Amino acid sequence: MTRANELDPTESVLNFYATDLRRKREASGINQRTFAKMALIAPSLLNKIESATRLPTKELSVLADVTFGTGEHFQNLWKLVIRYAYPAWFRPWVELEEEAAAIRSLQLQLVPGLLQTEEYARAVFAGARLAVEEQEERVAARMARQLILQRDTPPELWIVLDEYVLRRPVGSSRIMRAQFERLIEAASVPSTVLQILPMSAGPAGSEGPFTVLTLDEGPGVVYADSFRQGQILTDPSDVKAARRLYDLLMGLALSPAASIDVIADAMKELR
Repeated sequence: MTRANELDPTESVLNFYATDLRRKREASGINQRTFAKMALIAPSLLNKIESATRLPTKELSVLADVTFGTGEHFQNLWKLVIRYAYPAWFRPWVELEEEAAAIRSLQLQLVPGLLQTEEYARAVFAGARLAVEEQEERVAARMARQLILQRDTPPELWIVLDEYVLRRPVGSSRIMRAQFERLIEAASVPSTVLQILPMSAGPAGSEGPFTVLTLDEGPGVVYADSFRQGQILTDPSDVKAARRLYDLLMGLALSPAASIDVIADAMKELR
């Protein structure tokens, strides 16, 4: 493993962040254990962050800026670090998602990333048999994506979720229970509409999962999942077809209230 003092800060944004954090901390006369305590994290985790083997968090970046008087330096670096944790082909979608006024999504296999708990996301990536370091990077990036839902004016989020998703175990029963609680919590937010597509709907949605973004300016955009990497579609005819299909699936899905009942029943079955 590369030591923190052996990092080349020009090699990546993560290396630059890690190197700069260590230098600022040492220049301030704060040892690693003390700064880890201030950040409410284990010293071993801070050591990994300063060695560029773990991604920093937004909270750590805020603390660093306040402690070292660096304005928003580390917070801005953190945004870049997270962005480059995504696969290159997915980064344009994340940028579009951040600008969306409304997000409409059909999900047939998994809980959508914007509503996943950290442990559910970790179990998903573990199932893909990724290296532990890559798993943690992907989880951190996915949690960062969810920050758009915490804005003062979040995008409208409309989700049609196949009932099979509730029956497909991801991780342990404890992880699934926490994920169901997260879904119910999200459904109670005025800007979010969650509907369950019941198994009785048959092959509805057989075209595969997709997400449609409505942007404040410019035409809408569609993201369609596929093998290895998704596709971003900008042709107006594709966007129109996706919106029409989503509207049809909403009509087949249960009402928001009935959908919460189905999630609650699935949670009871875990006990």
